[in-house]
Amino acid sequence: MNNTEDLSAVSNVELPITEDGLLFNEVFFAVAMLAFVWLVILEKKRPLLHFPQEIGKGSYITNTTAFIFNNFILTVLRASSLFLVAQQFSSIGLLSGLSSGPIKWLLSFILFDLAIYVWHLASHHYEFLWRFHKVHHSDKSFNVTTGFRFHVFDLFLEIPYKCLFVILIGVEANLVLAIETVELLFIFFHHANLRFAFEERISHFIITPALHRTHHSAMRQEHDSNYGIVLAVWDKLFGTRKELIPQKIGLDIIEAENFLQLFFLAFVTERHIRKILAIIPKGKKRS
Repeated sequence: MNNTEDLSAVSNVELPITEDGLLFNEVFFAVAMLAFVWLVILEKKRPLLHFPQEIGKGSYITNTTAFIFNNFILTVLRASSLFLVAQQFSSIGLLSGLSSGPIKWLLSFILFDLAIYVWHLASHHYEFLWRFHKVHHSDKSFNVTTGFRFHVFDLFLEIPYKCLFVILIGVEANLVLAIETVELLFIFFHHANLRFAFEERISHFIITPALHRTHHSAMRQEHDSNYGIVLAVWDKLFGTRKELIPQKIGLDIIEAENFLQLFFLAFVTERHIRKILAIIPKGKKRS
């Protein structure tokens, strides 16, 4: 979903993690950012979908601006302090009794990925959450930078949810950061405007660009699907998986051509737009 800004903000506060853990997370984050650059180069050379130059360029500029703004706001307001609050209670969660090691790491990752799946699904089905999450879906293009395109309030709302996960599951802050970095890598990956060999086979295990393109379809019945971030099992298990080729990307009734429009888009719902359109006199149809 929107791990990039959380990771950047968290890096600006002092978390009780070891030097080895800090180095591990920094290396992981560097790998994720290198992967981002690599994916940008690949989709520039061999894009699967071809968007008009104006739309593609506008997407890159708007999405990058959103990332810079969101990262600045989250850092200034120190929203990541919520992680520090959660850290105080991580010793009472479900997995708190397990010693740190591969078993705890794997179980934490699986449960975290499930938790983000649930949040993502809720963001589509509750109007209050959708008004912010639809900013991500307003991109008329589909590229790696679409993974940056989030409303800052969407990020704020997700932070307490992640804190609740830390408290209930019993996951230390450094492990959460490591998991979020892995998920960030996959966010870049499944937004890439690419096709690759054996993608259909791989999509039975992890979320691939083909599955996530369906999630960005302009049609509501199509984009209300494929909510997974890393593991493909959740969409299969809960019946939300769809395998199809979207005819159009973005949201038909929603327009956001720059960052300011993107920010204020959250305060106007599709229902409001339809009401406005309904009262505007329509011209006579030509025979």
